[in-house]
Amino acid sequence: MIEKTNQSVAEDQFEAYFTEKIWEMIPAFYRTEDGLAESLGVLRSIVEIIAEQAAILRRSQDRLWDDQFIELCSHWAIPYIADLLGTRLVSALNQRGRRADVANTIYQRRRSGTLRLLEQLISSITDWDGVVVEKFKRLGRNRHGLDPHPTRLEGRFSKTPPGGTANLRSPQIAELVNGPFNEFAHTADLCRPRGKDGLFGIHKLVFYLYRLKAYQLLEVTPFPFPSHSQFDGERFTFDPSGRLTPLFSPRNRPDDWDEWRPTREWDLPKPIRCRLLSHAEYIMEFATIQSLMDDYGLTESAATSLETILNQEFRSEARLKETLNSFDEASELLSLAIYIPLLDEALMLDCGKAHLLSLAVSVHAGVVEGGISPSRINSANLKMGPKTDSPDKRLLIDPENGIFSFLGDPLNNEDGLFVNYHYGFSGEIGAGGYYRPQVDNIIPDNEIEGAHGNNNGIPSAQIPNEGILQINDSKTYTSIGSKTKVKNLTIQAKNFNRPYLRFAGDWSLNTGVNTESFLTLDGLWIGAVEPGRKVVLRGDYECVTLSHCTFDPGGDVDLFGEPILPTALIIEARIDQLIINQSIMGPIRVEGDGLVESLVICDSIVQSTDNTVDAIQQNLGDLKTDRVTVFGSVDVHRLWVNETIITGETDVTDTQNGCFRFSVAPTGSRLPRPYPYAPISFTASSHWFTSRRFGDPGYGQLSETAPFDLQRGAENGSELGAFSTLINPIKSDSLRAKVAEYMPFGLLPIFINET
Repeated sequence: MIEKTNQSVAEDQFEAYFTEKIWEMIPAFYRTEDGLAESLGVLRSIVEIIAEQAAILRRSQDRLWDDQFIELCSHWAIPYIADLLGTRLVSALNQRGRRADVANTIYQRRRSGTLRLLEQLISSITDWDGVVVEKFKRLGRNRHGLDPHPTRLEGRFSKTPPGGTANLRSPQIAELVNGPFNEFAHTADLCRPRGKDGLFGIHKLVFYLYRLKAYQLLEVTPFPFPSHSQFDGERFTFDPSGRLTPLFSPRNRPDDWDEWRPTREWDLPKPIRCRLLSHAEYIMEFATIQSLMDDYGLTESAATSLETILNQEFRSEARLKETLNSFDEASELLSLAIYIPLLDEALMLDCGKAHLLSLAVSVHAGVVEGGISPSRINSANLKMGPKTDSPDKRLLIDPENGIFSFLGDPLNNEDGLFVNYHYGFSGEIGAGGYYRPQVDNIIPDNEIEGAHGNNNGIPSAQIPNEGILQINDSKTYTSIGSKTKVKNLTIQAKNFNRPYLRFAGDWSLNTGVNTESFLTLDGLWIGAVEPGRKVVLRGDYECVTLSHCTFDPGGDVDLFGEPILPTALIIEARIDQLIINQSIMGPIRVEGDGLVESLVICDSIVQSTDNTVDAIQQNLGDLKTDRVTVFGSVDVHRLWVNETIITGETDVTDTQNGCFRFSVAPTGSRLPRPYPYAPISFTASSHWFTSRRFGDPGYGQLSETAPFDLQRGAENGSELGAFSTLINPIKSDSLRAKVAEYMPFGLLPIFINET
């Protein structure tokens, strides 16, 4: 029988066509007998099977032309095209990288050994970002006359020439040590590379890899600190829950690799350094002077003074301000009416402030359109409190902690305050600012869009018992009504949005007199204000689905020191099937008369921050997990587990049924049919994860010190846990193989995971 391919799902009705075509070819006598026989429709069923295979053949014929092109061909055809080119294939599990590699084979061979190609391999094979550094350029040595002149990128933050003595007076340069943008010169290191040691040598080529993604959020309600605090409401966090989370810069690499250029720090999806956000360089051009005269009333004498510094570059605002202060017209040039537009017009595009304050982060206050001008924004460490600054500044941003503070009169959320920013995370798990394809296929019955501020709410009357309610923004909603007659309810966030529902009481969803009801929550971030608050399911459900949701696991404090409380999912209903997919959950408990016949969790993280509370507690029914990370203990009746990490003690009542395969659990756990199974002591395993704190970019991500059973323990050789489908170890192997193929001869590749 011909194997059924993924093209057979096309809506071309070929199965129905061939079924009727073949059915008409059968004599009418046999067709009649098929309708009168004791087993009705046997002949018709055979015809349908034959028609299904005929449809597959027809589609294969239709695709014969497409299968000759790597961009359009089916997956099975890629090895045949690769064989024609004589290229080495990467793992079949990395389908994206395999197709890109074959498509670019000739292109890559022509550019073999160049930095542009090696950086492109990172992107095309793994879908990560990265920087390749030739470490011989960072060695301390005397410059040769044939050496190329240092480019502007080298020594961006100091005028130390390559190979020269380190400029220890610059804190900016000190922050870049051990990274791809290190400007210090080093002596040759002859030892074997280990971590970030032994990197500098003539033959060493270092690949700095950035595996986290930057996701954008628009019009988010910032978290205000209480006006009764010692800071009098002057500070806000970008994160709506009040967490200290670093801001990320978005990817800013050219899509056309023929336009490749050396990578700048702000081109990569990585946490933004405080000094990078305030890195500003200026140049005085004739168009700038003319604009100041035409639009802002600059006098002729002041313009004449500015012409004396025409086309001169200033590497900081302080240097520019010092120069302006030396002119006779200093009072006019430094007045806010002239100085602010002068900074805006003279700001060079090739600097951190120009890129990051336009693409990565912006704060919108009151009626200011387009956000606050970059020239009125500075960076500062605001963790310990607000800072004072020059009178020409209006806003301070701390990107490393995700805090901002206004200078002058403090604002509050009632003034129309909102922020746009990027956050970093490993993948599309939990509520987030990414694309969810299932949402495009659903047309909402009702839509909600909140106002700026912390007073948004969703009353019960706006939530239908049967229908689809869509929230169209990423604002904060501080109250949401409970429902008592749920029949077939869907509450979803609009694509690329992450609304934050922060309620003070329990949120109850009850079917009432309805039975066999359906409930779907999609793309929501749910948190609580008061301790012990939870989402409670009551009544009778046939199916409850939580997709791309975040039930805040808590376990942290905000900048003011107040605890961020966990939000538990409490089940007091009878549910035939509860599906949790690509979500981040707090504790899940079945209480009272509640019963879940089948609890299915896939590609998710479940966490209990209280050691006395189980992460998952289910007295009856089945629990099935597939690629899940559980921070906490598990107490269930019956368990089927696959490619899962459980860090707490696991107690299963019915060990005669169920299965525990390609997973890990602590020593002493009571498990069913472990195959294969690696008992691990998690007592001192905090370093096995980049972070267990929800809100950190590396939350739930396996660290490089994790045991081999976690890093490569999945059935396909990938990692265990929630991010198994990212196949990061397989991508890493693919990258190493292709780098070995295209790297210059005699060099030693070194791979460093920066995120």
